[in-house]
Amino acid sequence: MADRGVAARKAAVFLLDQVLGEGRLLPEVLGAGAVDALPADDRARAQRLALETLRGLERADRLLARHLRKAPPLHVRNVLRLGTVELCQGGAAHGVVDALVNVVAGHRRHAALKGLVNAVLRKIAAHGPEAWPALRVPRMPKWLRAPLSDAWGAEAIAAMERAHFAGAPLDITVRADPASWAARLGGTVLPTGTVRVPDAGQVSALPGFDEGAWWVQDAAAALPVRVLDPQPGERIADLCAAPGGKTMQIAASGAEVVAVDTSPTRMARVADNLARTGLRADLRVGDALAETGRYDAVLLDAPCSATGTLRRHPDLPFAKDGSEFAALIALQARLLRHAWTLVAPGGRLVFCTCSLLPDEGEVQIDEALADLPGATADRAALSRPGIAADWISAEGGLRLRPDFWPDAGGMDGFYIACLRKAQDG
Repeated sequence: MADRGVAARKAAVFLLDQVLGEGRLLPEVLGAGAVDALPADDRARAQRLALETLRGLERADRLLARHLRKAPPLHVRNVLRLGTVELCQGGAAHGVVDALVNVVAGHRRHAALKGLVNAVLRKIAAHGPEAWPALRVPRMPKWLRAPLSDAWGAEAIAAMERAHFAGAPLDITVRADPASWAARLGGTVLPTGTVRVPDAGQVSALPGFDEGAWWVQDAAAALPVRVLDPQPGERIADLCAAPGGKTMQIAASGAEVVAVDTSPTRMARVADNLARTGLRADLRVGDALAETGRYDAVLLDAPCSATGTLRRHPDLPFAKDGSEFAALIALQARLLRHAWTLVAPGGRLVFCTCSLLPDEGEVQIDEALADLPGATADRAALSRPGIAADWISAEGGLRLRPDFWPDAGGMDGFYIACLRKAQDG
């Protein structure tokens, strides 16, 4: 019997169970091999279905509440959620319903609920697609929405939530000739130089991937290295380097890069990507706080809340609750001050976080400028192609948000600042 999408949907429901039931992040689950046994196209489909379901979860639950007297077990609820999102986004009713009934029918504990799944999803298929667009854009959870609203205001938060719900196109950094690769891949070159490819499909099957001509990297994530502006022959430290996109950018410039990260698994991925692209870096598995030496420049992509990445990682609000923020902010401050000791006189430090919280960006730099010897904010470093003047914040950093470039597909939330050390520092 043909699979009819059962395997991919079964895997997608497992991913949802892990995020919504176990509080695990999708990269952690995927890194543990959750979908590795599937063919490449099914792996991609399972991940896409899980991500789309997480983005549309609030809407799905509102529609399902009309047809459920009580909540079924989480696994079955996640089957219904996935089916609701798929049906309301244009999935063929017969194929979706049949596949998901088979997913439940094959479950050891919940097979008896296959009739419920069949009945509810057929009702969703009949009325859900019409009701779906009228529902509000899904909101961030209160633990995250409240501090972001305080920082950016209600109008900006609503715009960010629209960007989160829309998801993210594929962004790539190319080693050379972005215009040529954009034409070949059916994409466009963004004002900052990143190539954006809509509806890319399976990344590893795209032209140029195997040859290492480019790597996946959100447009915002590519900007810290553009601000750093590495030069051939410079010695540069990339602290907290994994997954390695910025390491490859620095290496491609001709600079000598030392990449440091605590995770052996993630650094193995960096090594694989360097091998694919033919780039070289000195990879060191260890604590950035223990790194010593002197560098012409240091890039610190500090561990953070990752609240700027929800358009690509909608699992985050469901797997976290904000309780780790204080510890992360304290760690960022320690890393920033240690990184400063590695910068040679006259050198520069680029600090960045993929966070929307000012405490992980603007506040960190405000405090650093007050107590780091010989430090000044290098505003000129932020004058890069595609950077709008109103993205530059009062203390001299660069604030990026998901609601920027709304007509082009948005960007991740990021904060970036370049600190210059005095010659006698």
